[in-house]
Amino acid sequence: MSDRNRTQIFKTPHCTIIYFCKRSIAPILLEVAHITKAIVNIEYPIEINQYLRGDLDYYLQSKHNVLVVEAKQADLTRGFTQLATELIALDTWIESDEPILYGAVTTGDIWQFGSFDRQERKVSQDLMLYRVPTDLEILMQILVGILMQD
Repeated sequence: MSDRNRTQIFKTPHCTIIYFCKRSIAPILLEVAHITKAIVNIEYPIEINQYLRGDLDYYLQSKHNVLVVEAKQADLTRGFTQLATELIALDTWIESDEPILYGAVTTGDIWQFGSFDRQERKVSQDLMLYRVPTDLEILMQILVGILMQD
C-alpha cells in the first residue's frame, strides 16, 4: 500500500504514543483496513455527556461494522475494563443496528477480544490470548472477520 493511501485511511489528530503505535499495532490495523476498506482513526474523541467522554485509542469503521482497539503497554486487565467502558459508551454514541459491538485490548504483542451485546446489555471477554507473531494469521482473520461480517 502506498504512503498516500495510508494517509487517507489513517486519520489522526495526534498520537501521543506514536512510537508505540508505529512499532506494533498500527501496521496490523493498517493491513486490516486495507483488506476491509475500513477507516482507521487514532485517539478518536467521543463525548456521551459531561461525565462520559474520552478518546478511543483506535476506532475502525467499515461498511458493515465498527471495532474499538484499546492499546496498553502492559496491563491487559486494566485495558479490558477500559475497553468494556468504551463499548458501553459507544452503544449510546453510534447510530447503528448492529446487535453486537466488538473490541480488542492489546499490548501490541498480545491481543484479547471482547464484545458488547446491545440488547442484553452484556459485555463478554474472550478468554483466548493471541500472540504476535505466533498467532498473527488467526488474529488477522478475526479482525477482518469482525469488520466484514454482515
